[in-house]
Amino acid sequence: MKNIVKIFTIVCLVYGFQSCTDKKNIPVVAPVPPVSDLDWTFESTPIWEDNFTNNGVPDPSKWSYDVGGSGWGNNELQYYTSGNNVGTVNGNLVIQAKKENLEGRQYTSTRMITRGKGDWLYGRFVVRAKLPRGRGTWPAIWMLPSDNGYGTWPASGELDIMEHVGYDQNNVHCSLHCSAFNGQRGNPKTSGKIIPNSTTEFHDYRIDWTPYSVKGFVDDEQYFEYINENTGFTTWPFNRNFHMILNIAIGGNWGGAQGIDDTIFPTTMEVDYVKVYKLIQ
Repeated sequence: MKNIVKIFTIVCLVYGFQSCTDKKNIPVVAPVPPVSDLDWTFESTPIWEDNFTNNGVPDPSKWSYDVGGSGWGNNELQYYTSGNNVGTVNGNLVIQAKKENLEGRQYTSTRMITRGKGDWLYGRFVVRAKLPRGRGTWPAIWMLPSDNGYGTWPASGELDIMEHVGYDQNNVHCSLHCSAFNGQRGNPKTSGKIIPNSTTEFHDYRIDWTPYSVKGFVDDEQYFEYINENTGFTTWPFNRNFHMILNIAIGGNWGGAQGIDDTIFPTTMEVDYVKVYKLIQ
């Protein structure tokens, strides 16, 4: 009898307890093929771009709007409108945050998205922008998954090309969030860089996103890198389509950590262009 038990145990260890005990609820996780650095490059001509030459309004074939004042998961204080806080002027996109009452909120702003009009898997993403100034502002140039294929945030990931909070003047951040590393857990993957004139001059904010890594740059100078650990979607959900977001939040868990200076309004983020370059496989 002892020999039979020993043989059964060995078989289970070799072939897995699921087949031996018929526990159908144990998930079978497919092996993750390793990804190595293949020194990827990108095409030199954008596959998608906006230089904001439309007269008065952003191109509706490229941009839509998230609208509302729900707090957006961060206890933000603004109400996002679909047109009252955005326009194109002299070849620049201008997003304006205002101190005004709307739908129970004391501030208004805009959150522009490309979902359904610009969705990409891998690539080089460059946004030339001049950031708003003032305590309480929280501008962002970032990307979210277009289908939440791995579940709701943070499971399906977030890519932050640029974030800035007004109370920490000129300190810009490139970050990412996923199940294993995110703001709720207090361990997002992030790096900061001081740009002395980020609110008075335009700068190129960029990520290079490949199957191997996400790298962050300001004016072609790299200051962030996150490498694919090859351990599945909890550390790398970045193998599905993402779309672009441009917005100014007001207040919130991070942006409002030191209060809001109401004398700064209206305040603006200006964007010269958005360019997306295809990854050369």
